[in-house]
Amino acid sequence: MKDHLLGPLWNRLARDASLDAADRAAFLALPFHSRRCEAGEHLEYPGKERSDYKALLSGFAYRGRMLSDGSRQIVSVHVPGEFVNLDLLIDAKAPHELRMLTPGRIVSVNAGAFGDCLRSRPAVLRALWRQTAVEASIFSEWIARLGRRDARARVAHFLCEFALRARLVAGKDIALPMTQMQLADATGLSPVHVNRTLAGLRRSGLIRVDVGDIRIRDLAGLAQAGDFDPSYLGLAGCEDELAARASAQN
Repeated sequence: MKDHLLGPLWNRLARDASLDAADRAAFLALPFHSRRCEAGEHLEYPGKERSDYKALLSGFAYRGRMLSDGSRQIVSVHVPGEFVNLDLLIDAKAPHELRMLTPGRIVSVNAGAFGDCLRSRPAVLRALWRQTAVEASIFSEWIARLGRRDARARVAHFLCEFALRARLVAGKDIALPMTQMQLADATGLSPVHVNRTLAGLRRSGLIRVDVGDIRIRDLAGLAQAGDFDPSYLGLAGCEDELAARASAQN
């Protein structure tokens, strides 16, 4: 069972929840299918009906809104092990576009079968609602970031969040696989402003910018620049991680 494709999703749910062997058996018995996806591929279109819950097994994805002037606002970024359309719990129509940020693999679980599982296994439902609560917490932090932080703090904060969420999955530091245009869409800045902001963070020794990705050199320093407090992520050990990075820099 350790190689079951739903295993990473189960591990993510069970990490912070009290789930038993019967819960695990019911979850892993869900009917599903998986497939490879390309970078930029649409997984959902706004307003379209959905019949499957989708989750990332590998790669990264984002949700966004296209505005009437052709601009895009990225409203969330997702890492492997996460369900990416839990809003299906309350509405069959997709509220946003859902696209792959990088190549990867997704798994789709039939909504009817998943609903039966949640009704029969209340502990699994509670674990899933915890994930939606964390999503809501992240959304709130994104609103504060876009509304009240300056460009340097916005970009630094976003990079810190991605770094800690991705590290939870990979167990190591992962470069942000976003173009400067995509980063602009996520931070509400122009590409030119993002370019200048990244240049400033690079000169400060906080990041390294390569073609197609951004790597963090000083996570503790970047957290200070972004006024970043990881408690909203609901990830155990984040504060210790930042403290350890700060000690290593001193």
